[in-house]
Amino acid sequence: QVQLVESGGGFVQAGGSLRLSCAASGRTLTNYAMGWFRQAPGKERDFVAAISRSGGNTQYTDSVKGRFFISRDNAKNTMYLQMNGLKPEDTAVYYCRIWTSIGDYWGQGTQVTVSS
Repeated sequence: QVQLVESGGGFVQAGGSLRLSCAASGRTLTNYAMGWFRQAPGKERDFVAAISRSGGNTQYTDSVKGRFFISRDNAKNTMYLQMNGLKPEDTAVYYCRIWTSIGDYWGQGTQVTVSS
């Protein structure tokens, strides 16, 4: 069993920054890719970014490229999402996800609200 706990969300003005964290327990992260997704009110949950097991490879959805940066610290079993230049359209609940050999797991989400 894997448990993921997100933190770091909050309320910020447009142009501001936040750093989200996703702490994992139950399994060592080293062997698994992880990612961030987000869900705005009334919309589907969408992919934001992903990072390989070692952290050497990353992917981003086009709308966040150059503004968001995903990273991980396997020694701390934690993944991060540094969000800069935030826009009102980034407002959503942000979820972390891990892809393991026994299934996919999600965190409970953390709210990010960006005011214009």
